[in-house]
Amino acid sequence: MDNIALEKLCSEACVLVKEVGLFIRNEKGKVLNKQIEEKELNSLVSYVDKTAEKKLVKGLSQLLSGSTFLTEEETIEQTSGKYRWIIDPLDGTTNFLHQVPYYAVSVALEENGKICLGIVYEINNDECFYAWEKGGAFLNDRPIKVTTATHLKDTLIATGFPYRDYTREEAYFNVFKYFMKNTRGIRRCGAAAVDLVYVACGRFDAFFEYGLNAWDVAAGAFIVQEAGGKVYDFKGGRNYLFGSEMIAVNDTLSKNVLKIISEIFKA
Repeated sequence: MDNIALEKLCSEACVLVKEVGLFIRNEKGKVLNKQIEEKELNSLVSYVDKTAEKKLVKGLSQLLSGSTFLTEEETIEQTSGKYRWIIDPLDGTTNFLHQVPYYAVSVALEENGKICLGIVYEINNDECFYAWEKGGAFLNDRPIKVTTATHLKDTLIATGFPYRDYTREEAYFNVFKYFMKNTRGIRRCGAAAVDLVYVACGRFDAFFEYGLNAWDVAAGAFIVQEAGGKVYDFKGGRNYLFGSEMIAVNDTLSKNVLKIISEIFKA
């Protein structure tokens, strides 16, 4: 798909994503405890997630005929094709259910296995972050860029605590302690998609987490890259989408942050 077509598709998809975000916003505080399911340890879902996903699937299917889907709630058959949407209808479900205002809709598009479009809509602040291949990254129509910080002492780092896979917790908390002592601070807000786009627009300088799924990070990681940032797995490779671990960081800090995390995790 050429860049003009991608830009048009991105614009149309943003409208849909915002509509779904409005549905989610209107359901805040309405979900009863008996309507919440625990899919696995600390992984919650309600009718809000499932309905939002169905709305996204229906709308995106109309925007791009014949496209396939990889979705968190699996409300549609999970298949691959030339064009595949990767969807998290509500990243930060636990925040949503506890009415903590930090959650988003996340939508990415793959073309032949490569991400070419990403949208993250942070619902509470009405902030739509988006990018298409070679088009740059935007927040509500304004271009965004990662920070230019060069020293860790000047940075603010985002992370996500392990919440179901504790096999690497010692290394994780060693990284955490290093950044706690050598940066301006660490934030754990509970929605990886939002953490990533906050890196893209310069609110955070870097983000790291393990135990992630593709739908958590596909759109946000792409937006970081279009905003001039770097994205790696913990070894410095490219297996961050399906490898369950990610570092997103500005260009000037990338080598230093990668060195710290990779050395501690392989120790």
